[in-house]
Amino acid sequence: MSVSKKLLLSVVTALLTLSAFAQSTLPVASTGNTEYGNNAKVGKYAKIRGFNMYYEVYGTGKPLLFIHGNGGSINNFKNQIPYFTKNYKVILADSRAQGKSTDPADSLTYEMMADDFNALLNQLHVDSCYVVGWSDGGIDGLLLAMRHPEKVKKLAITGANLWPDTTAVEPDLFQWIVSTNDSLAKVPQIPTVKAQKKLLSLMIFHPHISTADLKQVKCPTLVIGGDNDVILPKHTMAIAQAIPQSYLWILPNSGHSTLIGYKDMFNQVVGDFFKTPYRKIKGMGQLD
Repeated sequence: MSVSKKLLLSVVTALLTLSAFAQSTLPVASTGNTEYGNNAKVGKYAKIRGFNMYYEVYGTGKPLLFIHGNGGSINNFKNQIPYFTKNYKVILADSRAQGKSTDPADSLTYEMMADDFNALLNQLHVDSCYVVGWSDGGIDGLLLAMRHPEKVKKLAITGANLWPDTTAVEPDLFQWIVSTNDSLAKVPQIPTVKAQKKLLSLMIFHPHISTADLKQVKCPTLVIGGDNDVILPKHTMAIAQAIPQSYLWILPNSGHSTLIGYKDMFNQVVGDFFKTPYRKIKGMGQLD
């Protein structure tokens, strides 16, 4: 085996361990006869902004958009879809250059993806909706609320970050992502490698959101993280403190996958947040 092939094999093997941060390695989930993310009965493509965006819609009621994380896809929300379709019209899509939404372009930013979701909502004739974003999906959700505020009624995000460095992301993981991305530059640039490098580069060089920028988020927002999340809890707290109408929920004994490890609690708390009017606690006068 040549040196380049050995390096390529080691890099691909290493990429499989990224599931702590990205959701690409989770198995396609099915409930009954429904295979989420690969459902021929409901799966469709929306031709928007220069690529074909794959999406699925379940249930009826007020629209609720789910946005997955880096390298993920629709099936990452296997624990949420059955619960929320009881009361909502659940909209899920594979983000640009991920899942079934192929995009050969070299560039990829969170702003692009936020505008993609706005375009999808326009095509589905959705004026506004509730939004749940996981990891990179949380970043997309924040930007959707900032760039297209009329589209987001309420926002729940888990494991999101505002900037790409070790003050936001667990240092060992961030350095590992950087070194893996550097290794990818040394192997033959086959389509699979180029696609992975684009997603890794996204996490290394983006996003660039300041806490001051978050004042543009006008909708009530539930900011969620694990106490052992790869997004440092102090960073998650800073996000919540900067958003004018926010709640903060840090789950104990939890990493990045709050939607999996605490699926039932997550669904109930987020569902209650969507149903209950936002209340601002003011001083010591309100202790309940």
